[in-house]
Amino acid sequence: MGNPIVLHLGDDIKWNHEPYKKLQDKFEIRRSYSMGRDEFKQALKDKKFGNFVAMYRPFWNTGGEMGNWDEELIALLPSSCKIYASAGAGFDWVNTQALAKRGIIYCNAAAACTESVADAAIWLILSTFRKFTWSSLSARSCQVDRFVAANRNIAAITHNPNGHALGIIGLGKIGHRIAQKAHTAFGMRILYHDIRRLPADVEGPLDAKFYDRLDDMLPDADALVVATPFGGDKVVRAEHFGRMKKGARLINIARGKLIDEDALVQALESGHLEAAGLDVHYDEPRVNPKLAAMDNVELLSHTAGASVESHIGFERLGIENIVNFFETGKAVTPVNLHFFDDKAKL
Repeated sequence: MGNPIVLHLGDDIKWNHEPYKKLQDKFEIRRSYSMGRDEFKQALKDKKFGNFVAMYRPFWNTGGEMGNWDEELIALLPSSCKIYASAGAGFDWVNTQALAKRGIIYCNAAAACTESVADAAIWLILSTFRKFTWSSLSARSCQVDRFVAANRNIAAITHNPNGHALGIIGLGKIGHRIAQKAHTAFGMRILYHDIRRLPADVEGPLDAKFYDRLDDMLPDADALVVATPFGGDKVVRAEHFGRMKKGARLINIARGKLIDEDALVQALESGHLEAAGLDVHYDEPRVNPKLAAMDNVELLSHTAGASVESHIGFERLGIENIVNFFETGKAVTPVNLHFFDDKAKL
C-alpha cells in the first residue's frame, strides 16, 4: 500500500518548498494543473487521480478553471476525499454545504491575507474621507483646470477620519484587524455588527460597541465596512442605505454580491452617501460604469488580498490544514463544520 493521495489543483508551489517536501513525504501528490471543467469532470469519472483523500489549491487564480464547485462537480468526488484546502478568504464559489454532505471539510485561507486585506480597507477608508480618487484622477489628467479645481476645492469637503465612527459588518479575523488599524492609527470609534458578540478581552482594546441589529448600527456609523463572508444573499440592501447617516461612506472588501449595487449608485447620486470604496463588484469582473464615472468612488480590481505575503501564506496554510487534519483529526481553518454533525467533524 502506498501513501494516501493528495490532488494538487493548479500551479506549482513557488515559495514553501520545504513544507511541500514534507507533504510529499506523507502523501502521494497527483496533479490536475490547469484543466477545464468538462475535462476535469471526465477525469473524476474515469478516476484518473485515484481515490484521493484531500485536495490542495495553493493559488486563487489557478486551479479554478473548472468553474464553480457546485453539487454537480462535488458529486463526482471520490468518497475517500475528506478535506479541501484552498487559497483565498472568500468561498462563495464553492458549495460548502454540499461538500459537508459528502463528508468533506472545506478550509479557506483568510488568515494568510488578513494583513493585506486590512491594509487595503484602510486605504479605501482614508480615500473616502479625503477624496484621494478625485485628486489622483485630476493630477493624472494632465489638465491644468482639473488640477486647479481639485487643489482649490478639496479642502472644503474632506475630513480626517480621526474621531469618526467606523461600523464593521463582520468582526472576524479581517474585520478585527481593520478595526485595530483604524482605532490605533486613526483614532476612529469602532462599532460592529456580527452574528455573535465577541468577548470583553477582544472588545476592550478597541473600545468596540456591539450592535445585535444592523439597522441600529447604521445611523451611528460615519463609514461602513463590509467584511463578512457571502452567505448567499445581500447584506446591505436598498432599505439599509436609507437608514445610513447622511454623508456616510461605504467600503466593501468582502464580496460584491453582498451589496445592492443599484441602490448604492442611487444613494451616491442622490448625495445621501458621501463616498464609496470598492475592492469587489457585483458583476465582477465587469465594473458598474456609473460607479466608475464617479470621482467620489475609489475602485480596485479585487486585489485587496493580493500580495506576495498572502500567496506565501496561502501555500503554507493549505499544507498545514491537510497535514494537521490527518495527524490530529482537526483542520486549522475549517469553515463548514456547522454543516456536519458532531461525529462527522472528527
